[in-house]
Formats: sequence, C-alpha cells, structure tokens
Amino acid sequence: MSTATIAPQALTAKDFATDQEVRWCPGCGDYSILKQVQTIMPSLGIPRENIVIVSGIGCSSRFPYYMNTYGMHSIHGRATAIASGLKATRPELSVWIVTGDGDGLSIGGNHTIHLLRRNFDVNVMLFNNQIYGLTKGQYSPTSEENKVTKSTPFGSIDHPFNPLALALGADATFIARSMDRDPKHLQELLKRSHAHKGASFLEIYQNCNIFNDGAFEIFTEKSSKAEETLFVEQGQPLIFGAQKNKGLRLDGIKPVVVELGSEYSAADLWIHDESDFYKAQLLTRLFDDPRIEGHMPRPFGVFYQTERPTYEAVMAAQLEDALSRKGPGDLDKLLAGNETWTINP
Repeated sequence: MSTATIAPQALTAKDFATDQEVRWCPGCGDYSILKQVQTIMPSLGIPRENIVIVSGIGCSSRFPYYMNTYGMHSIHGRATAIASGLKATRPELSVWIVTGDGDGLSIGGNHTIHLLRRNFDVNVMLFNNQIYGLTKGQYSPTSEENKVTKSTPFGSIDHPFNPLALALGADATFIARSMDRDPKHLQELLKRSHAHKGASFLEIYQNCNIFNDGAFEIFTEKSSKAEETLFVEQGQPLIFGAQKNKGLRLDGIKPVVVELGSEYSAADLWIHDESDFYKAQLLTRLFDDPRIEGHMPRPFGVFYQTERPTYEAVMAAQLEDALSRKGPGDLDKLLAGNETWTINP
C-alpha cells in the first residue's frame, strides 16, 4: 500500500459560502463585504476549521451564518468579549469580529476599547452605516448631529463618535478605513488586517439603502469619488483629485489642501507614514475637526500600525513562568485564600 500523502485541495471563495439563504435587504452593502471576505479567505492559507467569525447583534451580525467556518452569533455588544476569551484559550485560531456602529460603539463600546488596549490578535470589522438598521432606523452613535430619525424626530442633539479616533485613543495597534463599494481596496485592507499581529480595527463604510441610503454616496459615486476621497499609501504623498492635481501638505501641524503646479509639487506634500502616531491623529480628524479650515477629502487606507506584544502571548508567558517557579497550582488552596475560619458544629 502506498504511503504517499495527498496534498490538501486548494480552497476557493465558494468553499467559504454556506447553503444558508442570505437574508439582507436587496442592495444592502453587507452583500459586498461578505463577498470580499469570502474572496480573500482562500489566500490566507488557513484551514476553515481554524477560522472563527464572532458577531454581536445587528444586520451585520448575521455574518457567521454565511461563512463556512466556525462562528458564533453572540449577544448585543459582547462579540469582542467572547472573542477575547476564545483567543486567550485558543491562540492558534484566526478570530474575526463582525460588529456595527450600534453594536460595537453603543452597548458594546466599553468592550471594544478594552479589547483594543489589551491587543488581542483578532480582526475587528466594524460596519458603519450611521444608523440602527435591524431595529428599523433609529439614530446610532455615529449618526451626524441634527439627524432626523424615528427616535430623533426633531434631530439628534448627540455629538457622534469618530470610530478611528476612538480606536486610536484606546491605543489600537492597527486602524484603517475602507468602504463596501470599493472591492479591491476592501480586499487589500482585509488582508492587511489579517497580517497584523495584534488587534486590527477596520472601519467599513456600509450603505443601508432602507434607513440611511446614500450616507456615503459622495465617496463611492464615480462623479464625486476622486475629489472627495484620499487613499493613503505608505511612503507616498497625499494626492487626490480627478486629475491628481491636489494634495495635502502640513503648515506646521495644520493640514491644508494645495494645487499641484508651479508653486507646489509632490515633494512638498505630506508623506504618509503608518508608524507616525501623531500624524495618524490628524488623519482621523481630517473631516470633523472644526479647527481645520476648508473642505477636506475623506481618508481611506491604513492610518496607523505599530507593534506591541499581544495579550494572549503575554498571558501564556506569565502562566509558563508561574508554573516553572511554583509548580502546578492548587485550586482548593486558591479558593480558600489566606484567611480561613473553623466553625464549630
């Protein structure tokens, strides 16, 4: 009998699709995001049984049903907490968290920031449609001020979260932004998220065509996209515009838009550096800081990336050190503590 081993068959995007009926509203941006995730998964070289998709509650949270991997549709806002526990106990798994602006930044906001500061090696995909879709159109933590919805009939008086600024403030080691209607860019950032060793936070602009249609149309439509978006690339000047004739330069620490020509060239522009924490803060605030004058394009790409030990790696090292120094633990002794009382019968 031959002892030759059979090489595993290469996976395709279809291998990551399930037989479940995809139940999102026709035209929802979630379809595109699902397609891009299924497309890049075979290129990661990870067996399906080693991939886990964890979601919370919301339209986006149906994701695990449509991915032919392990997964869990958990509870509202707690996907990050559940994924943290899974990664701590099974660090070899590739763990992906699917959440939304309501699920991940409202009831789950506290869990999100602590996952990021702890730096578990997981991938967070936050679908931002600036509305509550599953519960039929209430304003969300990212809805703009004065937003009229079913729960804010006179307009929202809340100041919205800026998800990437929030993630940066929580000391996330990888923050990025993409959109549902740019498949190639989204695929590239999904791969970058996976390649990062640590917690990656990818905000994805996702259109809710039922309750907030066109929220990001200016960034996705061919007629306006070139003038309104700025795609940042490591080591490259910040250039945009239909004719690539505009750019961003720094006047001290103040971003300004300039025309490329006789006065300014690409050499005068802001050069993107993913490792620059301070410039990353300017990028995240480029469109919502009232101190920045003039109309600014919306940045997309990897804003910031750094290396820091992951939580699960430090925890494993700590446990190994304790075992080598003190030997196996005694659970009964641990529970009893140092102060005990004997009660007479």
